[in-house]
Amino acid sequence: MHLPKYYLISQDIVKRIKSGELKPGMKIPSENEIIRDYQVSNTTARKTLQEIAQQGWAYRVKGKGTFVQTHNVDRSVTRILGFSKNMIEAGYTPSTRLLESTIEKKGYSDIINGRKYTMRGPVLKIRRLRYADATPMMLEVRFINMTLCPGINNMDLSRPLYEIYEHFFDLKMKQVNQMIRTIIISDMVTEELFDIHAPTPAFLVNGVTFTGKEMILEMERSIYRGDKYSFSVRAT
Repeated sequence: MHLPKYYLISQDIVKRIKSGELKPGMKIPSENEIIRDYQVSNTTARKTLQEIAQQGWAYRVKGKGTFVQTHNVDRSVTRILGFSKNMIEAGYTPSTRLLESTIEKKGYSDIINGRKYTMRGPVLKIRRLRYADATPMMLEVRFINMTLCPGINNMDLSRPLYEIYEHFFDLKMKQVNQMIRTIIISDMVTEELFDIHAPTPAFLVNGVTFTGKEMILEMERSIYRGDKYSFSVRAT
């Protein structure tokens, strides 16, 4: 299938946006620059900018040019959707860096939306940095029920957890209870992990996931970048 030249050029520019070369608020190549750099007509250049804007990657300001849009990932709090699936839906390639894996013999407890939830030990605690393409998006801490998932500490914990739960333990995430509040990332360790250099807003998510009635599969305490994420609630 032969793709139009304007579409191929638009994808090349979008690739530069996704890599971080062109950051939110920066001006993207103008019609004249596209004509010069890609040796195309003004009609093709104009269609290229229209395509980038229609995809939601940029916005046009009359008389000034076209600028990179802040492209937040929408995370619905009403759907049970893992990070990897969420990123794929948003058009990114997900990856994971495992930072820590330890066994908490005493278990883990947290208060979420006014209710205390407890998992008896042993519980596997993992810290992972989650990426969309090359951009750090989330610093997650998860506590996994090792009674339901024996030996999970010896598995590849950089892969999506829902895959491990389903493929190795025949367990599915059936219900999630989460509490979300806003914070400011200001400590040097977290800033370094996220590759940010100034105080940045974020979402702190505490959650508990069930695989059956009152059967806790995992609990979460994660930081989602506020400049990259938006949370949505859908009511019917």
